[in-house]
Amino acid sequence: MNIQNSSFSSIEQMTERLQSNKQSREAKGQTPIKEQKISFEQVFALKRQTQEGKLKFSKHANERLLHRNINLSESQLVRLETGAQKALEKGMKESLVLVDDLAFIVNVKNKTVVTAVNDKEERIFTNIDGAVIT
Repeated sequence: MNIQNSSFSSIEQMTERLQSNKQSREAKGQTPIKEQKISFEQVFALKRQTQEGKLKFSKHANERLLHRNINLSESQLVRLETGAQKALEKGMKESLVLVDDLAFIVNVKNKTVVTAVNDKEERIFTNIDGAVIT
């Protein structure tokens, strides 16, 4: 599975995107938005908005998805994100989120999927403080 994360990995990338959007508007002859410098606070707030509710997949999790031939549908991904949100609301830190026959260990605070297991793997999970079945 090839997961593309639409989040920006740095403030520089966010600033570059905002500036390129401005240049694109100007090139199309659109009236530019009031000329202003983009503050760190604005960039930070925008980055937080784009990340809310979105899960990241660690390198390890991406490798597990690939090696275990796990393909998530859009609805399964939504259910995984919903499960992670429920875990956050209950105060969990490391949660097991079950979606159909797939199991995911999620670092709830960082909104990061740490690993993924399908029904063909051994079903022993350690170092979790809760489970969510979606």
